[in-house]
Amino acid sequence: MFSPFRSRPPKNKPMLPEGVRIFAMSDIHGCAHLLKQMLRVIDADIANSRPGHAIEVFMGDYIDRGPDTRATLDILIERSRRGNAVFLKGNHEAFLVNVMEDPSLFDDWLRVGGAQTLMSYGLTPRIQRDEPASLLRALLRAMPPEHVEFLDNLRLSFTCGDFFFVHAGVRPGVALSKQQEADLLWIREDFLHSKERFSKYIVHGHTPVRSAELLANRANIDTGAYATGNLTLMTIQGSRVLAF
Repeated sequence: MFSPFRSRPPKNKPMLPEGVRIFAMSDIHGCAHLLKQMLRVIDADIANSRPGHAIEVFMGDYIDRGPDTRATLDILIERSRRGNAVFLKGNHEAFLVNVMEDPSLFDDWLRVGGAQTLMSYGLTPRIQRDEPASLLRALLRAMPPEHVEFLDNLRLSFTCGDFFFVHAGVRPGVALSKQQEADLLWIREDFLHSKERFSKYIVHGHTPVRSAELLANRANIDTGAYATGNLTLMTIQGSRVLAF
């Protein structure tokens, strides 16, 4: 069942607009079976609580590492047709674009889970005689056009009320409106070690933790689904934050 994170001091609680309920997930990494479970939880919760406006926020890293990137994208694209979902870009989606543009990065991509993505589209990771560029062309041919379109249209961030959703985090000392894409997708230590109270409460993934963290200035909901089997779902309504 849902369990509350520990609370922030009442005067500092971030708030959503009245009637809005947000469901957030990050770092699905090809774990289509876990995604299906969490979507069933969302649907049941909406049916029971009937919020005025439900928003689903998916915070990137849909591909690589896990067993079924293709099915994961199919599920998310189908979900997008409901019209109440926001899809953010993760560093893995950005890295795939980089690999397509520069095949010399192909082996690096394989090491961070690209092999699993290839296999989900029916392709065998590179053997000695294969050129990376030919396998990447084969991947593009194997990907349905709607998958390419989905990956091309991912957003960098989403703001609602006092909450700012992003894949990796933000650069301390820089206004949220001035953040660079590289930081939003890749930042770790400078953000994770910061005690800065940002202008919004930051909800992010990217850096796996054993269980979802709620800190004074940010929440991390990446629980390493592909390795742990634990895909965390965060729900927010008003100032109440819960995790499953």
